[in-house]
Amino acid sequence: MAYKHSTPATAISIDNTSTKRRLPTWLFIVILVVALVLLYFISNNHLVRMIAPYAISYTIPMLMTALGGLYSERSGVTNLGLEGLMLVGYFASALTIKMTEQTGALAVLPLGLLMGFLAGAVFSILHAFASINLKADQVISGTAINMLASALTVYLARIIAGSGNVRIVKIIVRKDIPGLSNIPVLGPLFFTQSYWSTWIAIAIWGISWFLLYKTSFGLRLRACGEHPSAVASAGINVYGMRYFGVMMSGALAGLGGGIILVTYSGEFNGSVAGLGFLSIAALIFGQWKPLGILGSTFFFGIATTIANVSMVIPQFGVIPPVIFKVFPYVVTLLALVAFSKNSAAPKAAGEPF
Repeated sequence: MAYKHSTPATAISIDNTSTKRRLPTWLFIVILVVALVLLYFISNNHLVRMIAPYAISYTIPMLMTALGGLYSERSGVTNLGLEGLMLVGYFASALTIKMTEQTGALAVLPLGLLMGFLAGAVFSILHAFASINLKADQVISGTAINMLASALTVYLARIIAGSGNVRIVKIIVRKDIPGLSNIPVLGPLFFTQSYWSTWIAIAIWGISWFLLYKTSFGLRLRACGEHPSAVASAGINVYGMRYFGVMMSGALAGLGGGIILVTYSGEFNGSVAGLGFLSIAALIFGQWKPLGILGSTFFFGIATTIANVSMVIPQFGVIPPVIFKVFPYVVTLLALVAFSKNSAAPKAAGEPF
């Protein structure tokens, strides 16, 4: 009976940590006012209004993938295989849409995203089994997932489609959201030329925040990444919680790959251009917290957008293109160096149980 008190003790230690770091109300109001003023001036800038929809497009896949990494690492399993899991979802979505788009059904794109979600979850079981059951080195296991996914998806694409690419015809058409796109300041930035997948991703982010921080299940999951022995002594299945975390990381990374396909890519080409690794950086930069991840992925999304659209923006024509190509990765390194001292990683992440 004495062991049953270990879980509440863990809960108190976790919750007190978050309480101590909470901003004072007055400081939060000041930051909010400053942010709104900046948004007002930014929204009137033509260049910003032009690249904002593209920045959101690049942000959403990274947001889903980094959020998946949050589930895994909060449960105590380091997952460096997010790039490979994105590729698996990317390929599964492309194959599903390719085989069903001739039917003309409205559910073709949602079905494709669902298959990417499921394929990522199933493929991540390999990493879960190696890391949890076999107690293998989680860094090596994640690296193996990346290598296996890259080779396997391209091989299957060549067998099925005759080449390494799987092109689709149906993609999500960007549209202004009626009413919301006319809101001053926010409308031109966030509700103009929007994908419906963006709002599904934001909903998943909100549900994940609630699940992790407002439910007993989320508390147990986070405790598995901090004090797995205490959780096990309370009768909670640590293996089961960690399997859930890893499979959620695969599912959300696969969904991120599918979103790349149906928004700005339009074909599977065997690469997600390093967005999986940028998502890991965003997870670290965001201090393993949902709100931090939202901000950091948007930051990296802007950097990636600048790199990809610089060739068609006259204002950037005077700068050598190679600078923009390396820009996202240089920004990532600088961000990680600046915030590495304040890292708040789960204490048991990467340690076999």
